[in-house]
Amino acid sequence: MHRTILQPKGWKPPRGYVNGIAARGTVVSIAGQVGWNERCEFETDDFVGQARQALANVRAVLAEAGAGPEHVVRMTWYVTDRREYLDAGKPLGAAYREFMTDADGVVHYPAMTAVQVVALMAQRARLEIEVTAVVPMPM
Repeated sequence: MHRTILQPKGWKPPRGYVNGIAARGTVVSIAGQVGWNERCEFETDDFVGQARQALANVRAVLAEAGAGPEHVVRMTWYVTDRREYLDAGKPLGAAYREFMTDADGVVHYPAMTAVQVVALMAQRARLEIEVTAVVPMPM
């Protein structure tokens, strides 16, 4: 196993993320991904639609490193509207599970942070997702 979930004794387990992960291997840093396509064009202004695209973008960059959702150890979400993020609930969770499920059907939850920001650099962006992954060294 290249990673260990860090859960202090006596702490209530968090929902939808973990408190920490220790991992060994090649560190892959993925720049913040917004909800535009490969041509840097937004196809929707819908929050969940942009989240789905941003997560798809993360998966595409992970694939370039030979990685998948099982290698993600850290994820930071920057959102322009906290209420919009919280209200997205089930549809956002479904989008997350779609892109953070590995080939064996396991959904992966990294250490995660979500913060509200005043604005993002891409004017139409509703959110931006930044990821760190660790790919284990070949045996």
